[in-house]
Amino acid sequence: MNEVDMNRYLKEIINTMNDGVLLVSPDGTILMVNHALEEISGYSREELIGRSCAMFHCDACERVRSGGMGHWCQLFRGEESNRKSCFFVRKDGSCVHVLKNASLLRDSEGQLLGAVETVTDITEIDRRDQKIVELSRLLEEQPNFFGMVGASKVMQEVYDLIEKAAQSEAPLIIFGETGTGKELVAHAIHTLGKRCDGPFIQLNCAALNEALLESELFGHVKGSFTGAYSHRQGRFEAADGGDIFLDEIGDLPLSIQVKLLRTLETKRVERVGDHRPIAVDVRIITATNRNLEHLVAEGKFREDFFFRINVIPIHLPPLRERLEDIPALADHFIRHLRGKSGKEITGLSSDALELFMRHAWPGNVRELKGVLEYAFVVAEAGLIRAEHLPVKMKSPVMSPEPLAQPIPQQEASAEKDALLKALIRCKGNQTQTAKLLGVNRVTVWHRIKKHGIDLRNLPASTG
Repeated sequence: MNEVDMNRYLKEIINTMNDGVLLVSPDGTILMVNHALEEISGYSREELIGRSCAMFHCDACERVRSGGMGHWCQLFRGEESNRKSCFFVRKDGSCVHVLKNASLLRDSEGQLLGAVETVTDITEIDRRDQKIVELSRLLEEQPNFFGMVGASKVMQEVYDLIEKAAQSEAPLIIFGETGTGKELVAHAIHTLGKRCDGPFIQLNCAALNEALLESELFGHVKGSFTGAYSHRQGRFEAADGGDIFLDEIGDLPLSIQVKLLRTLETKRVERVGDHRPIAVDVRIITATNRNLEHLVAEGKFREDFFFRINVIPIHLPPLRERLEDIPALADHFIRHLRGKSGKEITGLSSDALELFMRHAWPGNVRELKGVLEYAFVVAEAGLIRAEHLPVKMKSPVMSPEPLAQPIPQQEASAEKDALLKALIRCKGNQTQTAKLLGVNRVTVWHRIKKHGIDLRNLPASTG
């Protein structure tokens, strides 16, 4: 093929490229584009030819143009622009993350003709990187059920609900005290759901003020407020095709609740400083440690927004309501900390375990992990003993007294007899035994220890 044939087929050759290609004149006018650039930008060839390349509002280009010193931009001063990462504004107003390269074109006499730019859409690379981070995080946790440890009946019920809820497209809300593992539940729902190949984007609603929160959720355009030096894609745009997890939803300002409600109903967002709606396909997962119904009654949370997000509620039990999971949790964290520290610590001694079982755990699983991290600093090897634990663990922080419908005071033998009958009737299930006796599960556990009852040797129920 000679040079004449090459020139004849140049257009067809360029149109086979996966990367976008555009040719611009020295004044920035678009002279030529290929099919890939049409797909990336959302504009047709007819809409692009003859217009300024500034229409893409590329952040990197705007920075280069600002230093043009009489030229259209620095590129035409002879400075090539290689591997510039920026956000490219599409026709529908959405942002796409691209990698750009640009080179000058000159004729045989060295006269400047224009510049050629290639544009590579790296959105999928971003998503793959995010997925790798998520999977690595899960592997580091040495999961039982997607990072959650516990075989108690109440946790088995939570796992079952997570698996079923993950298959739905309806909004989910996770209720639970601080440290119960709400973020792990959100990750599990995403991984098990139909959107697992899409992005998982999260945001803590309590971490930002109202203005920053709006920008984080919906994005903004350059110059929309002081400090908005470039275009920014919002979390909803970033989550398109996947799931968005909004933690601490109970701390969301009322004004943002209104905008989120509109987004959930219309499946569109508007960036701060822009009025063009951008379509988003996102499933929302929220979480809170607060009582939203009380906040609604106090006028601090919108009732219509509450009903919109409270379609599939998942309630995580506090650690004090699943004490039987403590040994497994302790073992899980000890193995993890042993690998990190290199210390030959093998487990908990009986006196340390008893303190663990008596503690109220107001910080739940997160607090338990913190206590073990402290113990790993103090202990050198072997078993973790009571003297290796923080002072708070040695104080009577959990009352063994019944919390509901107290039973009458009885002699020790009568108390043991009543407990045995209840345990036999409930086949050793401490939760059901507590309900039958009208006490809490901690009281049942203390009485089992007090009377030396071996749950493995309970006689069979006679009906």
